[in-house]
Amino acid sequence: MRQVPVAEGLFTWPADEPRLIASRCLDCDNHMFPTQDDCPKCSGSSTEAVELGRTGVLWTWTVQGYPPKSPPFAGEAGPASFQPFGVGYVEVDGKVRVESRLTVADPERLAIDMEMEMVIEPLCVNQDGDEVVTFAFAPRARADHG
Repeated sequence: MRQVPVAEGLFTWPADEPRLIASRCLDCDNHMFPTQDDCPKCSGSSTEAVELGRTGVLWTWTVQGYPPKSPPFAGEAGPASFQPFGVGYVEVDGKVRVESRLTVADPERLAIDMEMEMVIEPLCVNQDGDEVVTFAFAPRARADHG
């Protein structure tokens, strides 16, 4: 099955180590995700596309316990088939907070300030039979120092 990104220009794809694509303001160094032509911080109109790092820190989160409105939601939205999912803001590179799906929906496994890593996950199958993939953040495995 062919994989396609949920939207063009959100992350590098296909890639062995995909990265989110953001904008950086050339006037004030503000970073924005998704990309923007104008800077909301200084109103400058000189931006460039930059790739963000793959790791970050969970700034805040919640669990989406009911199907969002569709569109724009893509995926199983029926009450019988819907699976709750984590959603949160992840601060990436200390420069931008990215709103994202989380790979974990269990409140016992999520905590503010935990280290996260960007991954690519299947979202749904489109009408052409392609698997649509999106970015998400997963808790980083911690090395056992015991």
